[in-house]
Amino acid sequence: MIMNKHLLTAAILGASLNLASGQAAAAMTAEEVARLSADLTPVGAIRAGNADGSIPEWTGGLTTPPAGFDREQGYPNPFADEEPLMVITAANMDQYADRLTEGHKAMLARFPDSYRIPVYPTHRTAVIPAEEHEIIRSESPTVELAPGGNGLVNFNQTNVPFPIPKEGIEVIWNHLTRYRASGYRDYPTEAVVQGNGSFTPVVRERRLTMAAAMDDAEDNRLFYYWNKALEPTSVAGSQLLVHEPINHISEQRLAWRYNPGARRVLRAPEVGYDSPPITSDGLRTNDSTDMFNGAPDKYNWELVGKQEMLIPYNTYQLADKGLAYTDIIGAGHINQDLTRYELHRVWVVEATLKDGERHIYSKRRFYIDEDSWSIALAEDYDGRGELWRVEEAHQIHYYDQLVPAHHLEAVYDLQSNRYIAYNLQNEEPVVEFGPQGSVGDYSPAVLRRRGR
Repeated sequence: MIMNKHLLTAAILGASLNLASGQAAAAMTAEEVARLSADLTPVGAIRAGNADGSIPEWTGGLTTPPAGFDREQGYPNPFADEEPLMVITAANMDQYADRLTEGHKAMLARFPDSYRIPVYPTHRTAVIPAEEHEIIRSESPTVELAPGGNGLVNFNQTNVPFPIPKEGIEVIWNHLTRYRASGYRDYPTEAVVQGNGSFTPVVRERRLTMAAAMDDAEDNRLFYYWNKALEPTSVAGSQLLVHEPINHISEQRLAWRYNPGARRVLRAPEVGYDSPPITSDGLRTNDSTDMFNGAPDKYNWELVGKQEMLIPYNTYQLADKGLAYTDIIGAGHINQDLTRYELHRVWVVEATLKDGERHIYSKRRFYIDEDSWSIALAEDYDGRGELWRVEEAHQIHYYDQLVPAHHLEAVYDLQSNRYIAYNLQNEEPVVEFGPQGSVGDYSPAVLRRRGR
């Protein structure tokens, strides 16, 4: 049986601290580094399975595409023959309460007739290239947090700076720097979904290049990012450019927008924190893109511990290129019959707004997959301390590229009864992994040329 009422102890690998003191954690010891080829995986996850076998041992991840694979046609589900072990509904959720987040409990209660959680066997598919493992081993012992955790010091190119995290902010930095194959180009679609299920898709072209993959990257750069709206015509041609720093103390995020009506490029300091993306209708914040991004300085970050939880995982059916967006998007939530949830160990990190800081979320709780360092679930609380929004990231492992990545993210607003789904790509070209240009391709002047 995959389900029992055992909750993995919240004991963690190191002391649980927050960053109110602003003290940097000690660097990894040689003994800790040695664990990355012993009881831990190369990225710091527990190599062994759990006590009852419902979470298996990590044996290297999924590295072989299925027979007949053609990536231009999408990624076939390697587990298509599996049936759910169980389906959790509002009627039986109390039996599985210790494996459900508060967000999932709220969604089940809000939509008792339609929201369900189909639970499948767990597969630890996530893996990144072996050369990245060596970078983690060599670089992570010297990486440190900048004062207050608002940046990294001695960081070069590792995708897991803290494989054995001792503070909540270290887990978040692992998410921010996680492996993305040096960059990608894709066509994410965003849909603001009204209470009756109606929506208008917004399609973009998006490019990201990690600075470590560039020969000419500027100092203090984590990545370069650009997107352009392609449709509908009301927003087509608008562009956004971001230069993301590694250390937010020495330099804040640089951002520019291109307005096709005015044909002007303007600095966009508002792109960050709790400002809403222009096409989101206020249903998500800029810093909730990719579940969390940007400077972490507004919050104190507490490492709650590691737990066994049901999270979206290996949701290849939801990424099927044969689906239309109308097959996925419905009233209240996406089509849960297309989803897949598995039992995985996650790091639980709670962010509490610092005294004197302002953000629409007073508290946020994140659930981060131990194998990919990707945030799988998040809960957002309003100023009264009430649960406001529930976020899910549906992930697949791109087995030919060795990249675990989100292919759909959803933010459910419990107060307005609306939601936003973004990163949909079923009707768009398949994602292209690898560096997407040089620094010159991410200059503000390029926005003007691409606008023409």
